[in-house]
Amino acid sequence: MSADVHSTAPAARPAMGLFERYLSLWVALCIVAGIALGHLVPGLFQAIAAAEVAQVNLPVAVLIWLMIVPMLLKIDLGALGQVGEHWRGIGVTLFINWAVKPFSMALLGTLFIGHLFAPLLPQDQISSYIAGLILLAAAPCTAMVFVWSNLCDGEPHYTLSQVALNDLIMVFAFAPIVGLLLGVASITVPWGTLLLSVLLYIVIPVVAAQFWRRSLLAAGGEPVLARVLGRIQPVSLLALLTTLVLLFGFQGDRILAQPLVIVLLAVPILIQVYFNAGLAYWLSRRFGVAWCVAAPAALIGASNFFELAVAAAISLFGLGSGAALATVVGVLVEVPVMLSVVRIVKATKPWYEGKAGA
Repeated sequence: MSADVHSTAPAARPAMGLFERYLSLWVALCIVAGIALGHLVPGLFQAIAAAEVAQVNLPVAVLIWLMIVPMLLKIDLGALGQVGEHWRGIGVTLFINWAVKPFSMALLGTLFIGHLFAPLLPQDQISSYIAGLILLAAAPCTAMVFVWSNLCDGEPHYTLSQVALNDLIMVFAFAPIVGLLLGVASITVPWGTLLLSVLLYIVIPVVAAQFWRRSLLAAGGEPVLARVLGRIQPVSLLALLTTLVLLFGFQGDRILAQPLVIVLLAVPILIQVYFNAGLAYWLSRRFGVAWCVAAPAALIGASNFFELAVAAAISLFGLGSGAALATVVGVLVEVPVMLSVVRIVKATKPWYEGKAGA
């Protein structure tokens, strides 16, 4: 890759925009809009649900591509060459993302949704809810991690190289981990659909985004890339909101019948986020990782690539499934819970640095 590709600091340290800051509010508005439209124009939603080819809903697939590709366009896979610079921090986050997070979520989902909360939930959706939680935890976050890292003054080169490595691993590890955990949870795994989802929503978007990124950098360097990202960001956000409206349009009756379901689904998500963030932070301190790496390590270990999780849930279980709803709850709690993690790691910086050396 050309030298200008490695000018990573500007791309890796964005400010938190209006949309990201109030993401939970927009999701709440989408819940209201989706439920209302689902009652007012049910025929429209039925037509959208019927627009499928090979178990892929075409309107939703287009929306998800519009969500995912701009996110992946920010990622420089050339940063993989910098992985060795922060190998201990990289190792901690890889351990959390791939050896702890999906499995801890499967355990928490089974415990809370499958047992403790089961009497309060629709029995025919319990397995689907657990599947959605697993999908949410099996995809490490990409673009939003840069925002969280910036807010806690994290090391930008570590953040970029870690996200690039996670993207590469996701191509190969997402389907096996999801398949294994769904099988352990006694959930039927439609392997053909799962592999198709990986191809459509991971492999092709990663390749397309990297090709587009190289083309933009070759045409005019970082200024051109930044200008294009600024232009397509509203499209990506609109696609996310539209997808959420569709999901809640299909989920409206179920939510109105049992509004407590969203709160119950949020419980294992919240526990899992704080557990993984805390474990990553503690391990980083244990292995003598600098705080500027440990802080984003905790955030990368805790956050999720919810766009991919939503896409996979829709592909595997359908727009009206409990799995799709569970992944959307992840979107709902993402900003407030991650902002709280940012505050925690910043507040504990003196403690971390005062004892790490000893």
